[in-house]
Amino acid sequence: MLKIYRSIAFSGLIFLYSCSSVYMPNVPNTPMLSSKGEFSGGAHISLKGNGNFNGAYALSNHFGVLLSGAYMKSEKTSKDFEHKLIEAGAGYFDAFGPDNNRIIEVYAGIGSGNTLRTYRNYENDVLLSTELQKVEYSKTFLQVNYSSKKKSNFHLFGNNYPLNYGTALRISHVGMDVFLINGTAQAKEDNIFLEPIFFTRMRLSDAVQLQYTSSGNFGLKNRKYMTAGNSIFSIGAVINVGGVKKKQ
Repeated sequence: MLKIYRSIAFSGLIFLYSCSSVYMPNVPNTPMLSSKGEFSGGAHISLKGNGNFNGAYALSNHFGVLLSGAYMKSEKTSKDFEHKLIEAGAGYFDAFGPDNNRIIEVYAGIGSGNTLRTYRNYENDVLLSTELQKVEYSKTFLQVNYSSKKKSNFHLFGNNYPLNYGTALRISHVGMDVFLINGTAQAKEDNIFLEPIFFTRMRLSDAVQLQYTSSGNFGLKNRKYMTAGNSIFSIGAVINVGGVKKKQ
């Protein structure tokens, strides 16, 4: 009877694991481009250990290109999780306002990624079963950023650090190309995710800023594996070289 209860408990645990998302969103690319020749680059790390890089370049005064990527590998006794993601996009930006310190950006792009998840069940330190999930997926996205480079000051240890803020809304369609459990093909899933994003930047120099990013993640479809189970809370650094010079 005890073994039956353990089997039921294990089945419930696997169900909960299976309901967590195989998709880990990356930190959105919010470069705040303002003029031709400007470059923006960033590196971020989330509370879960998801590492991200972002890069953007202004090809003209209103057209920019993006490149982003993410990688995470977590190994634990009962669960391993590894994912890779890369995406590229292009779009329109415009700086406006009295000092050109407000920026609107609209980008669209594509991406691809993969996820490996391993679940293990132990009894008295003896491995009873293993489930390996492998997912490869494609992604398309549309993103609108609104940012203000109007500064407020943060006082720390007698120094003033200018702050600026921004928000973005990203809509992503993510669809599985491959879905295997222990090598056996499964029914593929897709979902449409809405991600409202908020970020705060603290300027350390004319080119370098620290950034804190937070977001929500909402799935428009009811799915078992491709769900909206992960949001973003990250810290990182951003550099902007070139662009419209702001008045101090």
